[in-house]
Amino acid sequence: MSCNACVVGKLQFEVRVEGVRNLAIYPEVVRHMERNGELIRAEGDSLFVKEPGMRDFLDFCHDHMKPNAIFFRLDEGSWRPLEEAKETLESEWIDEVIRKELVTCHAQPIVDTKGEIYAHEMLARFYREDGSVIYPGEIFGAARKRDRLYALDRICRMAAVRAASFTDKKAFINFIPTSIYSPEFCLKSTTMLADRLGVDSGRLVFEVVETESVEDTDHLKRILSFYKEKGFRYALDDVGEGYSTLELLSDLQPHYMKLDMKYVQGVAADPKKQQTASAFLAEAKKLGSVPLAEGIEDEEDFEWLKANGYQLFQGYLFGKPAPIEQLV
Repeated sequence: MSCNACVVGKLQFEVRVEGVRNLAIYPEVVRHMERNGELIRAEGDSLFVKEPGMRDFLDFCHDHMKPNAIFFRLDEGSWRPLEEAKETLESEWIDEVIRKELVTCHAQPIVDTKGEIYAHEMLARFYREDGSVIYPGEIFGAARKRDRLYALDRICRMAAVRAASFTDKKAFINFIPTSIYSPEFCLKSTTMLADRLGVDSGRLVFEVVETESVEDTDHLKRILSFYKEKGFRYALDDVGEGYSTLELLSDLQPHYMKLDMKYVQGVAADPKKQQTASAFLAEAKKLGSVPLAEGIEDEEDFEWLKANGYQLFQGYLFGKPAPIEQLV
């Protein structure tokens, strides 16, 4: 696999042409791209095209070919309909965000039963060069379209480790397991930075996000085993009654389990949420995991969860995300 994930350069598009009409025009397309220097190579009915050439090709396709019989992919990934290529090209701005690491960290406190700060969750915040905010949904959506998810996840992890060096509390750091190819290689820069900054590995808790959408659980186990071997802790986010299987929880043996906020908010007055919260707590105790309730906004919910055995708590009741220097 080429290292498009690690180095943010121009994309290489692989285009597959199908259909009688498209294949009849195909030789002319190849010759045109060769003349313009936009073609990397042609193999059978597939083209390998530079990014500027892809823009020109899209215009030509819509005028003279049948776009619904043409597909593309990046870095040997999944084939996509040609119509999605426009969004991929329009998301080029994310490359600059990643190259210049236009990311900073805000921190949200995680407290214990006494309301004292136990840890901070490090939350990435993104900015354009003019200082305007880029919302997480927008930037992660763009990263997926351009296959930049690993590169984006990496700069977020690195920023979080740097932020962790400003506090002596534990730091919860989000990561997307599907963005990591090989933990031994992809996470090496994170562990090296922690060592260089003198951040004790026991203070870093890597929090799995999008756990429900992880299909390759063996890959996730490899990642978590790598973290564990290096002395780090790990947490599972957004766990609730819809969680895939209890067997998976048992296999992963998380150090922390975070109860999804939809079961937290209003739990003091909702018997059904109380049932889910109690079942979650029992499972956490069985696995030896520390139970953490997130999204707490009301004192009543905090008191109910605390009285029923929860140990850690997070939410606007205790503080909103803010620059780390304001919290230490």
